[in-house]
Amino acid sequence: MYWRYFDLETFSLLEIFKAVILGIVQGITEWLPVSSTGHMILINEFIKLNFSNTFINTFLVVIQFGSILAVLVIFFRKLNPFDSAKNIKQKKETVRLWLKVIIAVIPSGVIGILFEDDIDRVFFNSTVVAIALIVYGIIMIGLEKRNKRPKYKDFSQVTYKLALCIGLFQCLALIPGTSRSGSTIIGAVLLGTSRYVAAEFSFFLAIPTMLGASALKLLKAGFGFTGFEWLILGVGSVVAFVVSIVVIKFFMDYIKKHDFKVFGYYRIVLGIVVLAYFFLL
Repeated sequence: MYWRYFDLETFSLLEIFKAVILGIVQGITEWLPVSSTGHMILINEFIKLNFSNTFINTFLVVIQFGSILAVLVIFFRKLNPFDSAKNIKQKKETVRLWLKVIIAVIPSGVIGILFEDDIDRVFFNSTVVAIALIVYGIIMIGLEKRNKRPKYKDFSQVTYKLALCIGLFQCLALIPGTSRSGSTIIGAVLLGTSRYVAAEFSFFLAIPTMLGASALKLLKAGFGFTGFEWLILGVGSVVAFVVSIVVIKFFMDYIKKHDFKVFGYYRIVLGIVVLAYFFLL
């Protein structure tokens, strides 16, 4: 009886440890333009939760709640239209910010709702992920080598039309391996925004996009999880939140002085690793 209890306890601790690792990976890769999916595919080969595939898929999406909360905490004042410290003009600008985000999220939201299952079935494999990693890495490097001066250096300069165009680029992120942040950042920079504005917009777009994806996944899976499964979801989300806070602050400071080329090179290397692992080993 003692050994049975010991095995159960060891199993529980191991699964919690896996949830912590996956939360860390989520918190890091969600905000950097390096593709969280590409990393999750590799990590899942070595650290796979010992649950049903349905729960694992739900877990990988739902822990995004923690990442979203990090964005809300860091940018709370900028995103809060009811902040008493803001004057009328600033409050109106915050409302316009949200309108731009809503407009931008419509294209990917519609396509995601209508074709999510079809896209996953056709594109969710290691080959597509690896190719997307490499291609977007090359684009990212090429984009920086253009060295074009940004036209939009402040978020308030982003028009509704520009927001919609950036939102169209986010649709590309429905293909695994492209990276949601990578797609929107590349799109925004191509359309003339500064790196900082592109990153900000990418983070703000994540709020409705990831909330919607997480809510949809929960609704499809139902809420009939065991107590331990809820614990695993909670651990992953909390870790993702804490790590996201650190990563977002680092990233916003980093791009003030550096470009995105290092992420492009990293994507290419990761894409090659994914191809090598699944086709040579």
